Amino acid sequence: MKKFRAFQIAEGDGGVTARLTDLTLDDLSEGEVVIKVSYSTINYKDALAATGAGRILRKFPLVGGIDLAGTVVSSEVDGFAEGDAVLVNGCGLSETRDGGYAEYARVPADAVVPIPEGLTAAETMQLGTAGFTAALAIHRMEQNAQRPKNGPVIVTGATGGVGSLAIDMLGGRGYEVVALTGKAEQAGYLQSIGAARVLVRGEIDLGKRPMEKALWAGAIDNLGGEILTWLTRTVGYGGNIASIGLAASHELKTTVMPFILRAVCLLGINSVETPRDLRLAVWKRIAGDLRPRHLDVIGGSTIDFADLPNAFQDFIDGRVTGRTLVKIGAP
Repeated sequence: MKKFRAFQIAEGDGGVTARLTDLTLDDLSEGEVVIKVSYSTINYKDALAATGAGRILRKFPLVGGIDLAGTVVSSEVDGFAEGDAVLVNGCGLSETRDGGYAEYARVPADAVVPIPEGLTAAETMQLGTAGFTAALAIHRMEQNAQRPKNGPVIVTGATGGVGSLAIDMLGGRGYEVVALTGKAEQAGYLQSIGAARVLVRGEIDLGKRPMEKALWAGAIDNLGGEILTWLTRTVGYGGNIASIGLAASHELKTTVMPFILRAVCLLGINSVETPRDLRLAVWKRIAGDLRPRHLDVIGGSTIDFADLPNAFQDFIDGRVTGRTLVKIGAP
């Protein structure tokens, strides 16, 4: 196969470098399925990897991009045929193997998910790992008896991709959603995608007692640190906290009291290592009862592949709201 464009991340004496370059299939990680990539997206994790602001890659060099959607070119295993519309998210992309920022990708068959009926390739990447993670959190919470009738669910890091899509999905399921953000000016945006209330992070009294007044029936947390600690103190009896991210801190300083006296459950959400059966089930729900109602608002930003190298710093600096679609080889 002739050469194709790819965004490759490497490591040198001066740190991490990343650039658009030309590769062939022989340059890519091993895998049974070759995909012509139409779309990818930008997650905070992608920005950390591309800028070197976080240690995401476990080997170098690698093609960046933890998400991709496109069509099958060839498959060495049964179950996939040329022309099939497919997606891949997580599964080691841009961590241990080459990712989706390339015109072609080669991936293990177990990582490939048929695009669910009712979703386009572009929509799956407007969702991407962020949408999958939000849906996985809700799925796990509901497996653990979370229900709209239990009371409000708070979402932290609300203007980010996971936060925005979680708000939309929860609202569509009938939950009363409270959005917590550090961006007071985005209150209108958050209400437009389903938040019943908006709280500003800097205006909250986090308290100091092992347990404070119970305020929430559940929570989806993107921040970690003192906010996650506060959530353990303020989620009510039997409530679930889905811990997704550590944008503020990786630390958690709390006591066992909320987990014992209020039966609070802390659920760790790992979208990378999700077993295939669960991955397929969650994507089916994303195309069904968890399908966002405001994807055109949340995922309304689109860039061309050529503009990708200049897009990451805004994510690192917290200047991005919602999702960004990357057109790789789309018509």
